[in-house]
Amino acid sequence: MAVAIVAGAVANKPLNGGEAWVRMSWALGLRRLGFEVFFVEALSAAACVDEGGRPAPFERSINRAHFERVMEEFSLQGRSVLLDEHGEPRCGMSVRELAEAVAESDVLFALSGHLGELARPLRPRRRVYVDLDPGFTQAWHCDPELSFTIAGYDDYVTVGLNLGTSGCPIPTGGLHWIPTLPPIPLDRWAAEPRGRLRADSATCEPRQSRRRPHGSAPSMAQKPRPDAQPPRFTTVSTWRSPHGPVTVDGRTPGLKHHEFRRMIEIPAQVKGATFELALHLDPADAADREALEEHGWRIVSPRAVASTPTAFRDYVRGSCAEVSVAQGVYVDTRSGWFSDRTGAYLAAGRPALVQDTGIAGRVPTGEGLLTFSTPDEAAQGARRILADPAAHAQAARSIAETHLDSDLVLGRLLERLGLG
Repeated sequence: MAVAIVAGAVANKPLNGGEAWVRMSWALGLRRLGFEVFFVEALSAAACVDEGGRPAPFERSINRAHFERVMEEFSLQGRSVLLDEHGEPRCGMSVRELAEAVAESDVLFALSGHLGELARPLRPRRRVYVDLDPGFTQAWHCDPELSFTIAGYDDYVTVGLNLGTSGCPIPTGGLHWIPTLPPIPLDRWAAEPRGRLRADSATCEPRQSRRRPHGSAPSMAQKPRPDAQPPRFTTVSTWRSPHGPVTVDGRTPGLKHHEFRRMIEIPAQVKGATFELALHLDPADAADREALEEHGWRIVSPRAVASTPTAFRDYVRGSCAEVSVAQGVYVDTRSGWFSDRTGAYLAAGRPALVQDTGIAGRVPTGEGLLTFSTPDEAAQGARRILADPAAHAQAARSIAETHLDSDLVLGRLLERLGLG
């Protein structure tokens, strides 16, 4: 049996169910294709915190608890290890078990280059860098004043679908970048049976749908309940990026919170729907919170609604559709960045209304997946979804099945890597 190692940040992003899905989708997808999969992560002592965000010893940290919970949920508890900053196992597999797994491994997929220098002692037959932040990764790599580097890998993969094309100014750094959509294990995102939806879930109710969803797409043809909440457009996101802005082709685009500010007027232009952001806002951002709420955005705690993979999935399923902006560099460079979160909404049969990053021509847009560049375009897209939610739900799941299914995405990628 072929052996794959997936390296990524789970414990480093505690109580973040969406980020756990990003890493676990690669592990699950490779396992579906017949690989024996091991998951490896490194966590420094300085990153260990308690639930209040205060420094904590590793043994009592929420980082460790979150890691163990996620590994158990995805049946990786016997095939995973959490290393310290020196490369020593702190929980999970022993040194011997890790050495045996690595010795037999065919490929290492380092998501965002996770492990860094700690990956050097590992000896997989192939090392693959998976870029989840197109624009940031390449700008940092090309900046001689930074110590950041992505050298030392055999192959380079990116979710920036347009990277390396004439219309995308992101520097390649002399590397050949293989574009890929995020792999989504569709069996984990099958539509929630109607009877199991929470009573307060605000999925889209049909108005005059021209057809009903079928197959694995979720049923939207319920009669509105007297106590039904308005359809809810949602996303789970961050406000301020941990990274500062980067300059590409002489331009320094804004970060995600700048894009949210540009689109702040969307809720006021759409009647009969709620716009909700599962978003952590620091007390220092009180003015932004106030402005968002004044313009009709509802703010909820991501830890309250999406702290685990299961909670994140329930939150997505309980939504009418996604609505989200993107990092300015993704938009400004026409990078073709495609969000794993958007993939999750589509797989759950929830339409996605997202800021345009140049994905047209790479995946179908216009029904199920709608893009916008201005608040007016976003409002128009929201009204289109509300006018025929069943059609958009069906189209959303169809896009996931034909473009995001992990069997297809990873199967094609492995072929390009010569590992098929």
